[in-house]
Amino acid sequence: MPKGSPELTEARREEIINACEKLYQTMSFKEITIKEIGNATSFTRTSIYNYFQTKEEIFLALLKREYELWIASLKRTMERVDTMTRDEFADMLAHSLEERSQLLKIMSMNHYDMETGSRPEHLAAFKVVYGEAIRTVMFGLDKYFPDMAVSGKQDFIYTFFPFMFGIYPYTFVTEKQRTAMEAAGVNYVFMTIYEITFKCVKRLLNG
Repeated sequence: MPKGSPELTEARREEIINACEKLYQTMSFKEITIKEIGNATSFTRTSIYNYFQTKEEIFLALLKREYELWIASLKRTMERVDTMTRDEFADMLAHSLEERSQLLKIMSMNHYDMETGSRPEHLAAFKVVYGEAIRTVMFGLDKYFPDMAVSGKQDFIYTFFPFMFGIYPYTFVTEKQRTAMEAAGVNYVFMTIYEITFKCVKRLLNG
């Protein structure tokens, strides 16, 4: 365990996560190393091991924080809005994910590596927040669509959350991928995060 106050421990954890987040803006998951992250912090690389043993644990902590921010955004909206139509609920979810493209990027590109490369206690802490995300969306379904069957709400959850893994790779396409799809005769229709999410939620709510 690192020495120091809980405040210092949390501040250093956040500095490590912030350094990882900044590197991820210009580097790929494979390119980023503990050494690279250490170089972007104010303390030594070896000190990182007091908080995280692998870069996967750091990325998992970043993903956890992204989920927490998404959950907070949804809760703020649902606390101030008493009723929503299907379109308005779809709009809320679509806008909330549009603001969290990094959440979608990490979960779609590196999720398996993060989970397999993290210690059980880190993975468990992440799963707690992931479970809270599911409960938050379910709360919205209960609040705004009380007449919706329980099975329908469960179907929504078990379709929408796996769907989220495919949003980023569908909406962020490289020029190389575009060229390959054209060469293969694939009729690719570009959609934004908002558009693809809104359409999915509307269809799920309409059964």
